[in-house]
Amino acid sequence: MFVQCCPSKMENSSEIVSFVLSAFENVGELKYLYFIIILVWYVSICVANTLLILVIRVDRRLHEPMYILLCNLCVNEINASTSLYPLLLSQMFSDSHEVTVPWCFLQMCCFAPAELCSLAAMAYDRYISICHPLRYNIIMNTERVFLMILLVWVYSFLSFIFSFSFIFSLKFCGNIIHSVYCDHQLIIRLSCPVSIQSFISDISFAILSVFIPFSLILVSYMKILGVCRKTSKENKQKAVTTCTPQIISVSNLFVGYIFYFIDFRSVVSQVPDEVHIILPMYVLIFQPMLTPFMYGFNLPKISINMNQKHEHALNRKTT
Repeated sequence: MFVQCCPSKMENSSEIVSFVLSAFENVGELKYLYFIIILVWYVSICVANTLLILVIRVDRRLHEPMYILLCNLCVNEINASTSLYPLLLSQMFSDSHEVTVPWCFLQMCCFAPAELCSLAAMAYDRYISICHPLRYNIIMNTERVFLMILLVWVYSFLSFIFSFSFIFSLKFCGNIIHSVYCDHQLIIRLSCPVSIQSFISDISFAILSVFIPFSLILVSYMKILGVCRKTSKENKQKAVTTCTPQIISVSNLFVGYIFYFIDFRSVVSQVPDEVHIILPMYVLIFQPMLTPFMYGFNLPKISINMNQKHEHALNRKTT
């Protein structure tokens, strides 16, 4: 739907029909090595997240709100990775490194920030579990959990559409993006002149996609911290065990958004082009792999389940 509604506006405002990803021009003979590394990393992300989803799907003991929300987070990791890595792989051996305007905006649409919204839903789940344990099963029933997942995706998509709707009417004076993917900040810089619309787009994206979800997460954990100060040592340990992966994920995302929004060339005079290209992609590179490992190894029920399956497989081999 997004691709169908955008091109007409773009055609009316500009003659540009494609963008050139100029960062690929300096790859040279290393493109074969980069291709293998990117392919292995992408496959690893998909396998790790899919494996975690299957573990939760197969074991009925894991059919709880927290793990259902975790599955949704893993789906988001696969979605974001699939919107990036296949394009990188296809552009590696391209001669022109061109991406059509509709495909460029489609990729940006797939980057819709459902990650922080998913973590906000998981933080709310932990808040109800720790602060209102007696009402947990009533509040976090199956219907409400799936409604929360639906709201996560709808809110993420609508906030994206609103934030980037200001870009559709821009007139572009160039089509060269100094990156390896369609970065909306770099696309805005191609407009002529850079208007108030670009400023509104950045501010609305920061508020709707980052500030609001992060505030909800912060409020949930502040309330959890308040309850933990008054509870027993055993309950404190349980809260720390279940909340640690989420806190690390949120912290990593926060660092990634800092890398994305700050232009390090304006802060540090001598920044290599490679660093300038990779830092804005920090979240897309590391977060999808961090999620399955953090939750797979740190949440007790999942780690116990995986250990049991591993021991069962070893026993079958020995017999």
